[in-house]
Amino acid sequence: MKKREIKKLLYKEVPGEKEQQIISDIPLSSNKLKELLIQIFHNTSDLKFITISNLTLFYIDNQIDKHELNKNIISKLQKEEHSYTISEALSNLAVSDLEESNEIQFVILSVLKGSAGVYIEGERKIILAKIPAENSRALTKPENESQVVGPQIGFNENLSTNVSIIRKYIKTPDLCNELFLFGTRTNTPVSLLYIKGVASEDLIIRLREKLKKIKIDGLLDSAVLNQLINDDYLSIFPQMLLTERPDRISDGLLNGKIALIVDGSTMAILCPMSFLEFFHSREDYNVRWPIATFVRLLRIIAMFLSVFFTALYVAALTFHYEVIPQALLLPLGESRSRVPFPPLFEAVLLEFIIELLREAGARLPTKVGQTMGIVGGIVIGTAAVQAGFTSNILIIIVALGALASFTTPSYTMGSLIRIIRFPILFLAGFWGFYGIMFGFCLTLIHLLRLSTLESPYMAPFYPPRLKDWSDSVIRLPFNLTYKRPALTRPEDDQKYDPEEIK
Repeated sequence: MKKREIKKLLYKEVPGEKEQQIISDIPLSSNKLKELLIQIFHNTSDLKFITISNLTLFYIDNQIDKHELNKNIISKLQKEEHSYTISEALSNLAVSDLEESNEIQFVILSVLKGSAGVYIEGERKIILAKIPAENSRALTKPENESQVVGPQIGFNENLSTNVSIIRKYIKTPDLCNELFLFGTRTNTPVSLLYIKGVASEDLIIRLREKLKKIKIDGLLDSAVLNQLINDDYLSIFPQMLLTERPDRISDGLLNGKIALIVDGSTMAILCPMSFLEFFHSREDYNVRWPIATFVRLLRIIAMFLSVFFTALYVAALTFHYEVIPQALLLPLGESRSRVPFPPLFEAVLLEFIIELLREAGARLPTKVGQTMGIVGGIVIGTAAVQAGFTSNILIIIVALGALASFTTPSYTMGSLIRIIRFPILFLAGFWGFYGIMFGFCLTLIHLLRLSTLESPYMAPFYPPRLKDWSDSVIRLPFNLTYKRPALTRPEDDQKYDPEEIK
């Protein structure tokens, strides 16, 4: 419930006075407290009350641990049948996390988070016993960011668990955890994580200011928060990384980045991020540097292949036959002899079918989705060629482009590559190679103008930072990458002494 709505119930109009005066934060009678809580919670069925002697125990059902409630609170208070004072009640409660409050707003928020309230008749304070129910699932492998070499653990929906995983990786008192609450109705806790003495104070202050400006009634996922704090909310390019891998977050923190973890979300936010870092994987650091370099170059080539391959085919067949080798002219002519559509329509149709199959496969149960993607692709592709809707060669090109988009480690960047193909495809169909170049230049200009937490998005190439090139498109050996990236403007820019690891 919103704070202003609670205040309406706690204040009343005093005759002859314009301003409202407070009745009382905590009523002096258990009956009045019950009436107030029932009114605040709109007579909800899961608000429970238990009376023991001069005590009134209240809590939200299913928000608290029933076993701990019965064993450490109710059974302890029922041992002695006499009127309790606050100090006696505190000494009888066998709960490790106890606190007192005389503010009804704080009491309500605590109860909603899994505390049981203990009210003593005639007192102005309420004892709060934190006994939240453990509703989080067990830790499992990351579903969208799998890797062969390295840890096989991902975040779950519990904020405390996720922060504890990060602390397991980074065992230092310099790891700071600042808590924010978002949502006037959801009161969603969000942790801001950074390493003191490594992360830039300017970046931390800048992100704090962004977070404090957010006024929203509900926050349910980190993806929503990510969109709210982007530098350019109109851009289709992701400016902060969403990841479900604790090792990726820990590595970012050690490099001077800042992380945000939202309660109830399996994805954490890492910032600032450059464009090239979306094509990096934590596994790149777990293998030898030549292998990591090869894989990174493969991902970059695959990105260009996915975006431009089909567009180049359409442009060549529509405007630029002269660039097609003579050996390919005959197979192309035979392949397209039965196709009644122009290359642009044919390509858009196939790309649309590929996206339909991909989306349907993602929404269906795992085994069914995988089967449908494979079988559906084979059946539809074969039928389309036999019916004369498309050519064999274009099916190969579109399939290669779709396959190339899966090499991107970041799901958000992979989705962007899928989307950006379509405008490039239309430009190629209308203006050929000139249209492709126009689309490429327009995209490049937009990327150069983008920032991530007011840091350059295209670093280390724009502005040029030669020392950061050692861990960008390529990855050099560790004794050559001992500096933290300048993108984060770290307080301590050196990770280790390269001479000591030779």
